[in-house]
Amino acid sequence: MKFRILAASMIAGIAAYALPAAAQIGPVPSGWSCTGNCGTDTADGVVGLSPHGSSSYQWISTAAGPSGVGQIAGIGGTNGSVLTTPVFTALSGDPLQFYFNFVTSDGAIYADYAWSALFNASDNSIAAYLFTARTEPSGNISPGAGLPANASTLIPPTSGIAAGGPAWGPLAGSSGTCFDAGCGYTGWIESLYNIPTSGDYYVGFGTTNWLDTAYQTGMAIDGVTVNNVEIPTGTPEPASLVLFASGLLGLRAMRRRLG
Repeated sequence: MKFRILAASMIAGIAAYALPAAAQIGPVPSGWSCTGNCGTDTADGVVGLSPHGSSSYQWISTAAGPSGVGQIAGIGGTNGSVLTTPVFTALSGDPLQFYFNFVTSDGAIYADYAWSALFNASDNSIAAYLFTARTEPSGNISPGAGLPANASTLIPPTSGIAAGGPAWGPLAGSSGTCFDAGCGYTGWIESLYNIPTSGDYYVGFGTTNWLDTAYQTGMAIDGVTVNNVEIPTGTPEPASLVLFASGLLGLRAMRRRLG
């Protein structure tokens, strides 16, 4: 079965929903695009700064996310958010790296999920699902149960949940709450992927509620680099002399117990 993100319209800017000031210190970086609820945060609750060494990170959340956004076609969901990087040019074999931290206040049968995918910029098709993650009462969180397999190598290779109601501002009113077994956070996980074919790409991140719209789920993201060059600044990481080209993009994007 071929998985594709439900898509119907182009995103031309950032659409964000208001959260408490502590949860969102700013919008996503210039050139990134959001449908739903996204932002930039510093160390906040259970989500500290990532091993990448940045002073802040990006996040997405299902809290106040629009219906029909953030799902994988054929999998389903109710409401959520999608965040995309600027377009970049990569050569065959270039490493794509970033960190993510999956955070959920849900549990039991309400298996909220998140994902990241590499998109072809020419037609918005999916080149690879980098990872998926899903609420589970126990065991490995990624790849998510019933979701596409991970194309990336993850460090650590298995990821359980640090159980308990996670206090994290982007979860809005669900911060610090827990519906049932499965709530918590993974901690920062590194994703490593070698791009197989030269071309223009962008990376998308999504998260969705499952079965209803209550007890929110989100993801923190940091340090997205291609060949050790960070998006979107074009500033090489140490030991890298590769120049980075980036630009704005539009992503086709488009739905749990009613809260």
